[in-house]
Amino acid sequence: MRCPKCGSSQDKVIDSREAREGHAIRRRRECMKCDFRFTTYEIVEREELRVVKRNGARENFNRDKLLGGVRKSCEKRPVKMEQLEQLVDDIANELEEEGYREIPSTVIGAKVMRRLETIDHVAYVRYASVYRQFEDVGEFIDEIKSLGERSPRDGRQPELFR
Repeated sequence: MRCPKCGSSQDKVIDSREAREGHAIRRRRECMKCDFRFTTYEIVEREELRVVKRNGARENFNRDKLLGGVRKSCEKRPVKMEQLEQLVDDIANELEEEGYREIPSTVIGAKVMRRLETIDHVAYVRYASVYRQFEDVGEFIDEIKSLGERSPRDGRQPELFR
């Protein structure tokens, strides 16, 4: 490990601890040459998960892209960033545990929708409208009605239509 300040490869580990819920090790280091202290993270190197898009194109799984889509569906909603980070982490961990090398984007979208439905109904409908490619208002209304039929209303959620 090279010191970010002087470039020396001589350092010592001062402290190590578990990070990111056991998925990484955080190490506090000190450069032996200039005494600069810095932090490094050690993680397991994983084989890249590939996402198969609807058009057949393949790309590497991008956690930030998934988080961006979820965040967009939750704009101006009472959803904490920590909830969204946890949602994305849970999905990424689940995909890893399932052992996928390639996964259809539709499977990832379904996992996101299942989780968003429990967090915020409006965010769920927003995400569903993009994921399911709604063409008209009738599809929105149908989805909202089916949402009301299958899940008990949360008192904190405003009613969408009466």
